[in-house]
Amino acid sequence: MAEEKTRVDFNAPKSLVERADSVVEILDISRTRLLIDALEDELEDLATDEEFRRRLSDAYYDGRVTYDTVEAILGREEAMRMKLLRESIDRTPAIPTLKDGLPSDDAFYDGEISEWRDAGSSNSDDESHA
Repeated sequence: MAEEKTRVDFNAPKSLVERADSVVEILDISRTRLLIDALEDELEDLATDEEFRRRLSDAYYDGRVTYDTVEAILGREEAMRMKLLRESIDRTPAIPTLKDGLPSDDAFYDGEISEWRDAGSSNSDDESHA
C-alpha cells in the first residue's frame, strides 16, 4: 500500500538546483527522487546524532513535541524508553495518609508493651565498675 504523498514547494539557490540537476542526469533519476533520498539520509543521520537526540529529548520532556513525533524520528523502541523515563520523572511519590490516624501503643500492642533490654549489659556493666 502506497504512503500518502504531500506536495512540497520551496525556493533554493539556483547554483544548488543546477548541481542537483547535474546529479539526477548522471544517476538517471528524478529531482524528486534525489531530494527524497537526501532528506531520508539526513533524517537518519540526525536520529543517531547525540546533540540532536539531546535536543529532541529536551523538547519532549518540556512538552514541545509529542510522543508521535519522537516515534516518527527515533522509532517505537526509543520513543517508549523516553516515554517511560518521562513518566518516572513526572511521578511524585504519594504521601501515605491514614483515615483515623495512628493507633495508641496500647491498642497497637494489644496492651502488652515489651521493654527492650540489651542482654549483655544488665549485670556485667555494674560489676565492671565496682
